[in-house]
Amino acid sequence: MDSVASSPLSVWKNECQRENALEARMTDPEEIENGRLLFWFHGFCPQSYKVRLILVGIACALVLANFTKAMPPPAYKLVFDEEFNGPLEVATGTGWGPIVPPIKWTAHTPYGGDFGSAYFTGPNESPTTPDPFSISNGVLTIRAYQDPTINNHWRSGLLSSADFNGNGFSQALGYWECRMQLPSGAGVWPAFWLAGVNGISKTRTTNSAEIDILEAYGVDMTIAHHNIHVWAPNGTQVYSAGAATTQPGMTAGWHIYGCLVNADLIHFYYDGLEVYKTPTPVSALGPLYVMVDFALGGGWPIGISSPGLHVR
Repeated sequence: MDSVASSPLSVWKNECQRENALEARMTDPEEIENGRLLFWFHGFCPQSYKVRLILVGIACALVLANFTKAMPPPAYKLVFDEEFNGPLEVATGTGWGPIVPPIKWTAHTPYGGDFGSAYFTGPNESPTTPDPFSISNGVLTIRAYQDPTINNHWRSGLLSSADFNGNGFSQALGYWECRMQLPSGAGVWPAFWLAGVNGISKTRTTNSAEIDILEAYGVDMTIAHHNIHVWAPNGTQVYSAGAATTQPGMTAGWHIYGCLVNADLIHFYYDGLEVYKTPTPVSALGPLYVMVDFALGGGWPIGISSPGLHVR
């Protein structure tokens, strides 16, 4: 079983913030304030492409109504800034990569394979597969649709900050955040999550972590799922922890989903308030990359018509 960390590692004292960034909804995205994709760090930041560094100073964590308020600590630097105000910098064709500047995203899980009941599709896979990604007025839309050439099987989109070689944006520990208004409908399965870079390799010999900051299922979109999984090299789950919290307004408005990965504990936040924390598995101490996806199914029947997920 994967053990958990027992003490802080100062060399990995990192913080990341995803601020006003990943916003998901099915309604008209007009009149929404501009958002950005932001990550903060201090100390150790493995990455493969040049980023903009800005020194910032923000107040330390606050305590409000017996909940911990999520904020990045002072003296941290902005290392990743994504504003969807131009062409999406995603790998072309099938979307597998590689990530080479200015490319920032791939359109598949870098460890390979789809999940759920929709094929994750690149921007230019074939003449018969429309691009699931589009940008308009600062909003990235990920659209799910049925493909008549494969018996109306669903297609949708996923973005990953790392490619199949582990290149791209990744960071050890840190605070990660996104802002979303979730879609509704039978079978929707949106998620915002982290995974260990070491888990990309097909020949790895170490356990790899997955941190599901937010998963939601169309069968009940008032429940937010926060989970940690540790996977052995043979694919067996050797450790898991998680919680499900009731959040009735996830499809009615914009909400912030955050996760602070420290060396001792992993904290999960909803609108800046801590809703769950659990000891950090050792395998979650290494570099993590981020993904956002609009999956379908998850064991539930799909009863929707061409939904769209909007990201900003």
